[in-house]
Amino acid sequence: MTVKLSKAEKKVVYDKKLCGLLDEYSKVLIAVADNVGSNQLQNIRKGLRGDSIVLMGKNTLIRRCIRIHAEKTGNKNYLNLLPLLVGNVGLIFTKGDLKEVSEEVAKYKVGAPARVGLVAPIDVVVPPGNTGLDPSQTSFFQVLNIPTKINKGTVEIITPVELIRKGEKVGSSEAALLAKLGIRPFSYGLVILSVYDNGSVFSPEVLDLTEDDLIEKFAAGVSMVTSLSLAISYPTLAAAPHMFINAYKNVLAVAIATEYSFPHAEKVKEYLKDPSKFAVAAAPVVAEDAAAASSSAPAEEKKEEPAEESDDDMGFSLFD
Repeated sequence: MTVKLSKAEKKVVYDKKLCGLLDEYSKVLIAVADNVGSNQLQNIRKGLRGDSIVLMGKNTLIRRCIRIHAEKTGNKNYLNLLPLLVGNVGLIFTKGDLKEVSEEVAKYKVGAPARVGLVAPIDVVVPPGNTGLDPSQTSFFQVLNIPTKINKGTVEIITPVELIRKGEKVGSSEAALLAKLGIRPFSYGLVILSVYDNGSVFSPEVLDLTEDDLIEKFAAGVSMVTSLSLAISYPTLAAAPHMFINAYKNVLAVAIATEYSFPHAEKVKEYLKDPSKFAVAAAPVVAEDAAAASSSAPAEEKKEEPAEESDDDMGFSLFD
């Protein structure tokens, strides 16, 4: 026979469990559990079993446990979770990959009907087509201004209709119509709100970033630093090559405009005095390109020869 624990004893047990999890795990997913049923939550726990634990509870009790744990251990990192414990939220402690765990949690979404008074999380659009309802049910469609026609003794919706917009409350007429049509427009499950990793708290969108995204953002940041450095003439590692090139261009322009000269400027001055020298210098490059093009042409011809021989062997020569 099991002994029922008092509220105080339950709080002690919960406190020990949460403190044990805080000692063992360093990664936590904070998830919103609005409209999630007990069976659905149990399935999520089964799916995450092995390297993750889902913990639900009252926010005040969780805050109290975290504060006590921080005072006892001196680890203040978990105090960053306190501002996130608002509303119907739960904690998912994990040792696995944060992205894989969040993807696993997202699999356990269950369709739900539109109940009166619920705030729609998405737009609800009724598709066109035969509803299977008899003509006596047209009053529902008329109240909601949905264009219909009678086809083969049943009501048919002519065009798609946006019945409920995101953020609006579901009315009684909308809920009744969706129930008659058998449409379950909403789906609910644990939604990851924030991610905690060794004292750092960040948005779950960060988990979707790839290496290419990071390289692109880093390149954009370097470009901005370079532009700012060049604009205010402040030397940085990113702007240094551009500054050297611009300085060389300025010195070269001064050398060309005056009698001052240096070894690299001499060649430029010679080209400006006698442009034909530049044409002579560029000629070898043109010749090399032409030689490369001519050498590739015979190779293509050689590749085509076996095809002609095979035609003759099969008795289908085009020259017979």
